[in-house]
Amino acid sequence: MLTQGIRKVKTNDLELKDRLVAINRVTKVTKGGRTFTFAAIVVVGNENGVVGYGLGKANEVTTAIAKGVEDAKKNLIRVPVYKGTIPHEQIAKFGGANVLLKPASSGTGVKAGGAMRAVLESVGVKDVLAKSKGSSNPHNLVKATFKALSMLRDAQTVSQYRGVDVNTVFNG
Repeated sequence: MLTQGIRKVKTNDLELKDRLVAINRVTKVTKGGRTFTFAAIVVVGNENGVVGYGLGKANEVTTAIAKGVEDAKKNLIRVPVYKGTIPHEQIAKFGGANVLLKPASSGTGVKAGGAMRAVLESVGVKDVLAKSKGSSNPHNLVKATFKALSMLRDAQTVSQYRGVDVNTVFNG
């Protein structure tokens, strides 16, 4: 398998839109009573190949979401999007979550559930078939989807790795 460095991106002048994936209320029982805190997992992206995710924890929902957005902006990656879909099929696993991503023809739409849909729409993928198997835990699903997206490679990257010019391959 070809190993590739993750394509980290800086947040300079990027118009990032955030999407809330899940909020988890955590209860801590102490001698004085119950304390509620919130954990929010958030995905940010420019809908043009850049996406990131983050986890925020706080005593209030809005603060947790804000912290999640800040964390997500620190973990941005660039994903190759080819004609509104992904360049090739990809399988990834994180924890108990297994993810399958398949490119789809134009007009198909994003056929994905919950947490995967938020990530794929934030990337800017318009047509994709996705299936999650195993755990439906949103944290692990987001991480597995990111793992799959970070393993995607476009023809340009593969040709550079192999030392071949893409134009000579496609144009003869």
